[in-house]
Amino acid sequence: MTKTPEKIRDEVGDLRKRIEHHNHLYYTLGSPQIPDDDYDALMSRLIELERKHDLATPDSPSQRVGSAPADSEGFGEVKHELPMQSLDKVSDKQALFDFETRIGKRLQAAETETESDFELIADSTPDSTSDPTTAQLDYSCEPKIDGVAVSVLYRRGLLQRGATRGDGVTGEDITHNVRTVRNLPLHIPALKNTPQLEVRGEIFISKPGFAELNRRSEAEGGKTFVNPRNTAAGAVRQLDPAATARIPLQMYCYGVGFTEGFNLPDKLDEIFTLLESFNLPVNPDRAACKGVSACLDYCLDLLARRDRLDYEIDGAVIKLNSRTMQQTLGSNVRSPRWATAYKFPAEEKSTTVLDVQFQVGRTGTVTPVARLKPVFVGGVTVSNTTLHNMDEIERLGLRIGDRVIVRRAGDVIPKVVKVIEPEPEAKSKTKTKRKKITVPQKCPVCDAPVEQDGVLYKCTAGITCPAQRKESIRHFASRTAMDIEGLGEKLIEQLVDAGRLTSVKDIYTLKPDELADMERMGDKSAANLIAAIDKSRQTTLPRFLYSLGIREVGEATAQGLANHYGTLEAIAEADEDALEQVGDIGPIVAKHIAAFFANKGNQALIKALRKQGMEWPDIPVSQAAEKPLAGETWVLTGTLEQMTRNEAKARLTALGAKAAGSVSAKTHCVVAGPGAGSKLAKAEELGIEVIDEAAFLSRLKKLENT
Repeated sequence: MTKTPEKIRDEVGDLRKRIEHHNHLYYTLGSPQIPDDDYDALMSRLIELERKHDLATPDSPSQRVGSAPADSEGFGEVKHELPMQSLDKVSDKQALFDFETRIGKRLQAAETETESDFELIADSTPDSTSDPTTAQLDYSCEPKIDGVAVSVLYRRGLLQRGATRGDGVTGEDITHNVRTVRNLPLHIPALKNTPQLEVRGEIFISKPGFAELNRRSEAEGGKTFVNPRNTAAGAVRQLDPAATARIPLQMYCYGVGFTEGFNLPDKLDEIFTLLESFNLPVNPDRAACKGVSACLDYCLDLLARRDRLDYEIDGAVIKLNSRTMQQTLGSNVRSPRWATAYKFPAEEKSTTVLDVQFQVGRTGTVTPVARLKPVFVGGVTVSNTTLHNMDEIERLGLRIGDRVIVRRAGDVIPKVVKVIEPEPEAKSKTKTKRKKITVPQKCPVCDAPVEQDGVLYKCTAGITCPAQRKESIRHFASRTAMDIEGLGEKLIEQLVDAGRLTSVKDIYTLKPDELADMERMGDKSAANLIAAIDKSRQTTLPRFLYSLGIREVGEATAQGLANHYGTLEAIAEADEDALEQVGDIGPIVAKHIAAFFANKGNQALIKALRKQGMEWPDIPVSQAAEKPLAGETWVLTGTLEQMTRNEAKARLTALGAKAAGSVSAKTHCVVAGPGAGSKLAKAEELGIEVIDEAAFLSRLKKLENT
């Protein structure tokens, strides 16, 4: 007999230690550190080596489902009358057909003895990928819920005991927590004469329930939970059932364990119907399927609906529908031979953060992006993912070099959800490789200063930063700014991508012939666009200010600045203290305005636009006091149907009024559209004038024409 190489024995020993470590974290502490997919890979490698080199031992983790129950005074031990086993897994079509081939051959071998028990139905056109000698079988299929497996025992119809799976033979007594599961009956009158009925199922938290749990926790100043599965695992092991009761746990029964004085139907789908009649929760997305091809169709349909389900799943469970067949096939050490789990692409995988770089978005936000060691997760290979902001990095405790869990569900952008703590023996090595993540002081694109804005960091260059080019041009040409009709988002993208627009000043150098060559453009469209561009050269100071895209400067603020200073030069020369003297401008907006006009690139852009023939006449400051609504405060509430809220505010500001957000005794008039609520009620209580949108438009037109 060939001696097993020492390095193989060492690897097997290392795998066993690592698996036991993660078993303890997962089953005993309820705090897993790696995704299920990583754990499965460790277990698969161990089983492969033990099988290949005949190294399996009775104490190997490959010979049991999980780990021993917690050694805690808070939980007693429960010995399962029938073992709670795990399932073998398949992840592709061929492996699923191989599963049917194996059980078909075993059943055919037994058929010669008790042929009448099996009700095998010959398939006249077996699938080409399946063994042609395999008969078509009946299966019961259901979603594989990502939750916590439990046993619930009813004696004489009363819920007597709940237990975790534990190591498959012995679990923990969690009766006090199982009683808090909302959809599980505490009493089943139909079983009052039944000594024992044990049902087995999965405890979980639905997606809506999890979202509400986090919303409530945030409102109460508590922590937010990472994912439903870990939260459910922690809840069933709470020593305080009152704390568990606050978690919206649910359960779906997936089978029956030990029974006494109770006759079960032979078919699993009939058992589910019976359990349902007892008000026991069973999964509504289950299905009976004939043949493995139908099972595959079920799996693929379930995968397509995965994101629309109300609960998290990581695959589908496929079982022979006949209990007689199940008993004939029996089980191996770890799992039944008559069932398998069809695993979907993992939504969580672990990988390493190789670097963190910063990118600048269309609005100037500087966002950290993790460069990852490529990993296949959620059906795609992921090598980059946004980290959102520095607060998120701090919350995760993330450093470059960390091993992390990446989650991708459906078409959602991949997200780093957790930093994996190194295993004890690797901690010292990992610590030396970790590198702190810091925000750049200069924009990585244009080298302008970066400043903090709440939890975000932003490039201060604004309209002249190349990273913000498309957005700044789109804003400049928009209807409420320069109103360049025909210069829409898609055409802007084409012109920028072609290198024809590098800044808003390039708009005024466009030629009809080059525009006509663009997609969906022709000579007439090009001529119309050139006419709109020429028309926009003559504008107003408020419109021009707004078109520059200064942070926090909307139409009303631009109008207020123009009214207060009268000229662009005066605005550009004003310091922050002076800018704060303008109505509705506070220190933050004043800082943005001052920073914009201090930027040399922005100064050069304004000069270039003047050279292109743009004009924005000054506003005589003395006119501000002469405006018809000077000194008045107006409030808009409800829905405006003829104009946007910003347009209404801009027109009020142009007439000298202040557009406020709340009603007070100083309010002159309230414009109330459909859906107006508390503001309208307060105005009526204070006896303030209230008009509808039609009257408002009529008054605006009259005042603007005087």
